[in-house]
Amino acid sequence: MRLTIVGCSGSFAGPESPASSYLVRADDSDGRTWSVVLDLGNGSLGALQRHVRPAELDAVLISHLHPDHCIDLTGLYVVRKYGPTGECLDRLPVHGPAGTAEQLAAAYHGVGPEGMVAEFDFHTLADREPIVIGPFTITPVAVNHPVEAYGFRVEAEGSVLAYSGDTDACEALTPLFTGADLVLTDSAFVDGRDDIEGIHLSGSRAAQAAVDAGGVRRLMLTHIPAWNDPEVCRAQAAAVWPGEVELARPDATYEI
Repeated sequence: MRLTIVGCSGSFAGPESPASSYLVRADDSDGRTWSVVLDLGNGSLGALQRHVRPAELDAVLISHLHPDHCIDLTGLYVVRKYGPTGECLDRLPVHGPAGTAEQLAAAYHGVGPEGMVAEFDFHTLADREPIVIGPFTITPVAVNHPVEAYGFRVEAEGSVLAYSGDTDACEALTPLFTGADLVLTDSAFVDGRDDIEGIHLSGSRAAQAAVDAGGVRRLMLTHIPAWNDPEVCRAQAAAVWPGEVELARPDATYEI
């Protein structure tokens, strides 16, 4: 399984990275490469095309409906509806929280009462109900954010990627993270500065959740806003995590 960081800026696109988007690829037993995108935040569709053609996507999963995680689906709608090559004739599966189809239609002024259902095959996520897409088994886990939000546990080829989405500390992070080869986790908040609860993790809280879950091999921080110093987030995590704390880097690809 291969993870490509399309965008890792938290809450809005930053000067060096789009907002949240992660491309995950794996090969099936016949050698076909499957491509799934976790989130498609603002600015990410352009960067995604450096790594995969839109027509090659097999599914998009949306953790929650804040714009920094979903809004570039409106651009992907344009690609699939109007692309002159005719490559995108089939509907693309889009898995998201309740109301995803309606929210996207509302975000694209003038789309019409039919919405985007001719281009996207919408499915509603349910807590702990696995989704099978080619070689992937992806389990959404409801997490702690002001809106309906999920983390994703992605399994393929005997490897496990755990993506927190946006969340504060919660019991659900234990089954999400336990035994993961790589935990890709929200680290938008900074200890000593951001005291509000129920929105985001800090580096230390992300690391503590991974330690408590047990069996986590790698810890990678993401969703760091442009106003944060990533090294501060890393240092706060390193005070808790016993190994190397990695920072997500845009356009980097990691083997899992």
